[in-house]
Amino acid sequence: MDYIITEKHNTAKRIANILSRGRAKVKKVSGVDTYEFDDKAILGLSGHVVGVDFPEKYSRWSFYTLENLIDSKLVQIPTQKKFITALKKIAKDANLVTIATDFDREGEFIGLEALRIIREVNPDVKVNRVRYSSITKSEIEESFSLPTDLDYNLASASEARQIIDLIWGAVLTRYVSLSSGRLGKSFLSVGRVQSPTLSLLVKREREIQSFVPKKYWEISAELKNNVVFTVKHEKGQLWDKKEAEEILSKLGKDAKVSDIVKRTKKEKPPTPFNTTEFIRQASSIGYSPANAMRIAEWLYTNGFTSYPRTDNTVYPKSIGFSETIGMFLKSEFKEYASALLEKGKELNPTRGKKQTTDHPPIYPVSVANRGDLDADQWTIYELIVRRFFSTFADNTIWEVIRIMVDINGEAFKATGSRMVEQGWRWFYPYSSIKDFILPDVKVGEELIVKKVNMDEKETQPPTRYGQGRLIKVMEDLGLGTKSTRHEIISKLYSRAYVQGNPLKPTNKAHAIIDSLEAHAEMITKPDMTSLLENDMEEITKGNISEDDVIKESRAILKEIYNKLESNRVEISKSLKDGLRADDIIGKCPDCSSDLLVRRSRKGSRFIGCSGYPKCTFTLPLPKNGQLIITNEKCEEHEMSHVQLLTGKGRPLNIGCPHCNYINWKNTKDEEKKNGPDKPNDGLTSIKGIGEKTAEKLKGAGLSSIDDLIHIDSKTLAEKTSINENKIKGWQKIASEVEVAN
Repeated sequence: MDYIITEKHNTAKRIANILSRGRAKVKKVSGVDTYEFDDKAILGLSGHVVGVDFPEKYSRWSFYTLENLIDSKLVQIPTQKKFITALKKIAKDANLVTIATDFDREGEFIGLEALRIIREVNPDVKVNRVRYSSITKSEIEESFSLPTDLDYNLASASEARQIIDLIWGAVLTRYVSLSSGRLGKSFLSVGRVQSPTLSLLVKREREIQSFVPKKYWEISAELKNNVVFTVKHEKGQLWDKKEAEEILSKLGKDAKVSDIVKRTKKEKPPTPFNTTEFIRQASSIGYSPANAMRIAEWLYTNGFTSYPRTDNTVYPKSIGFSETIGMFLKSEFKEYASALLEKGKELNPTRGKKQTTDHPPIYPVSVANRGDLDADQWTIYELIVRRFFSTFADNTIWEVIRIMVDINGEAFKATGSRMVEQGWRWFYPYSSIKDFILPDVKVGEELIVKKVNMDEKETQPPTRYGQGRLIKVMEDLGLGTKSTRHEIISKLYSRAYVQGNPLKPTNKAHAIIDSLEAHAEMITKPDMTSLLENDMEEITKGNISEDDVIKESRAILKEIYNKLESNRVEISKSLKDGLRADDIIGKCPDCSSDLLVRRSRKGSRFIGCSGYPKCTFTLPLPKNGQLIITNEKCEEHEMSHVQLLTGKGRPLNIGCPHCNYINWKNTKDEEKKNGPDKPNDGLTSIKGIGEKTAEKLKGAGLSSIDDLIHIDSKTLAEKTSINENKIKGWQKIASEVEVAN
């Protein structure tokens, strides 16, 4: 039997359907679905099935074992036992193994992991590799007709990253957590890529906080011929108020047009989507990098778009431009497809600066109808389709006009523009620029000065990084890869190091970065991380070995650890002092001491007074979730507002803990007064569940919010004929309600 190994179950199912022409039959192997046809079987994994970790003796966190972690031999651990069992079972009768995982470093390594397990049972099995960038009939059939060899260098680069990140993360995280006394669920995460990224955000926040605004003045005049329009003094920002006042005093009631300059401006179409640019554009329309990549992965796996992890910004000619665009002639994009195909042989797409040979830029590979996808999937699919179309479109043409006006010897100007030809912006309307039309005037024409203004303004601080912009900065600095940058940002949120978008670092983030910069600055700089990233790239080219890179990384880490250890006392004090500020909610209403986040002996969390035992004022806190203490204050109680990370989407806003407690207490008092609620009252408190729907849910055995949270959404959908996505939405709201209470 020939076995084909894919990275995911959905990929296995789709490829089996293509290769077997719908004849594949499902067979369970150790609880894993395989798809059999002819003399072949396809098995889909669930990502990595094995991992690496330290030996059991290092499971307890201690300063005494930290240095040993750096040079420790690692052990392989099973992470997906049923898949390992299935691989060993199929190995017994395998004649050929075809690795068909995603074609990138991680995919190559996942394939190698599976092959190693199979070869434990069948060491002589033959192996080959197929590579594809989209899961379409033509590309899958072509890739399987031209198999190649497994790229061991590519897999080694991924394995090196896995080992390096484990060692660095474990040593630095344990050191900082032990130094600060933050253990258990409150541990402080530090990483090789995560920390330099967080340092960027903290540095920007410092620039914002230390920014000293500088005053300047702008002088403008409202002029009239047939219409009123505004001109500004040609010097723009005037830094000397006296100079501005002198100019203002000279201005009279008459003005004359001294010059008119008209020109045509060509705005080139955008370049093809690579991962970074796709994430940036998705972010601009409201999708976080993690969510955008999750949706793009789904579109790829289901055969609608190409592989979403790519650095390439140049389309290969093998795509077949006319054929790909022609697919859309029978879709809701037909108007756009027709317009492009009228260009005939002039289908020359734009080209970006990066050209690679592994995957093409992200583009649509099949036509989807709006009804085939949910709302978010359609929005991202449409973004990819429109970007693809726009790269073949003509320039957008603007007419730009500048009018110069003389007012008693002082030069003023006004600049306007209007779009003459839509060009690529017709296909890609995501960043609209409005026309700014100036009145029709002639050189020498006299105008009336209706009003003059001298506006006092201030320079503005630098802006915080949005997620999309941060991804680009990380790419420029060599922090992470196209596959990991969005995951790093997600980790910063999950550890409560940042909040909001644009990203604002929390007090906890400041405390960690301040301490690291003072005593081990190398951890917070991109240089070291970029060096190791370059080394891993050299592994893929076969210029350096995996062992050499890991050895180099251990040496760098040992140097950093020695600096940390020699400053342990100072680091501990710095972290504890900084983190204490992150635990202060406000002032106690009874004694004016600090209110702090505390834990009881049983581990429950609450707000307690630092004046204890003299003062016993307390407030409850949600028992689950990561707390974020924001800078927003309650006007009545002067307490910081609190947010809660539940691991389910955006943070839940608790608000002022004192206000929240009063509201909760009032609700409970009202319940006692009016008697117990009806069984459906809890369900109808969820947005979107009315009385009729609540009765339907009751008929399916639900009588409380807790029942709704814990029932399987698919099962409930089958019982009630309610859309499963609706049920998942209700469950999300119900979970947040439960956590808040």
